[in-house]
Amino acid sequence: MENAVVLMTCPMSAYLEQELEKRFTLFKLWEFPSKPQFLTRHGDSVKVVVGNTKIGADSELIDSLPRLEIVASYSVGLDKIDLNKCRERGIRVTNTPDVLTDDVADLAIGLALAASRKICPSDEFVRSGLWKNRNFELANKFSGKSIGIVGLGRIGSAIAKRAEAFNCTISYHSRTKKENTNYKYYTNVVDLAASCQILVVSCSLTEETRHIVNREVIDALGPHGILVNIGRGPHVDEQELISALQEGRLAGAGLDVFENEPEVRESFFGLENVVLLPHVGSDTFETSKAMADLVVANLESHFLNKSLITPVV
Repeated sequence: MENAVVLMTCPMSAYLEQELEKRFTLFKLWEFPSKPQFLTRHGDSVKVVVGNTKIGADSELIDSLPRLEIVASYSVGLDKIDLNKCRERGIRVTNTPDVLTDDVADLAIGLALAASRKICPSDEFVRSGLWKNRNFELANKFSGKSIGIVGLGRIGSAIAKRAEAFNCTISYHSRTKKENTNYKYYTNVVDLAASCQILVVSCSLTEETRHIVNREVIDALGPHGILVNIGRGPHVDEQELISALQEGRLAGAGLDVFENEPEVRESFFGLENVVLLPHVGSDTFETSKAMADLVVANLESHFLNKSLITPVV
């Protein structure tokens, strides 16, 4: 197992790097002058790709690695991996579900609270000394609000559970109605948005869910509504969101993800009614370690011919 060559696509976790280096021959793609140079020198030896939500394993990379056996994603999201290509080649794929659910759900509630209670502008209000001259403006209550969740999977369900502790009412939209919940189900996102005061996006990114939050959905949420996105940036049509925030057609937003991250539209920067975070939903010490351990455990299982712990393909 120690002779297996692992390609790590980008910096993720120093701990993960250390654990991989203990067990495998590790190459870090970002330490090479160019990807073509790495592939020319080492492409024929790589058996493992470890990627994440920034750089995974697209069709081009997979085709460049003739001995590739497994792709391990240091994330729950799979939109950066060409799953069809992996299936065609018989390449196994794993991710890190469950271990990050609590952190991402916590952050979703944090963003909803921050946007509703205007926590970021009020922090700046104190730091800038304005409190000496006047009181801060009123904000909106979070407790008791109606919450609509797009995608009632592991993370969506955890968000709902937390929101219920604030006496919020829950409704949702998913591909299919869930049999094990009493939350109200909507067959489309427009009707869900029209029925709630805070809309939280927590579904997987697919071609069907790209720009699932568009102008029609934003207008249905309305001028008193708040949008929270902890899914993927392309779930939201950002230009329509910016226009709605600027024009007062939407009260506020809390975003942990962006369409072209780490590039963020500068139009967001001048808006006080949006909270911007650098995709840190699962970035805690505890969860980072748990995710790394799961990546390593899946790879160990693969090379020991055992069942994968969290198989996708």
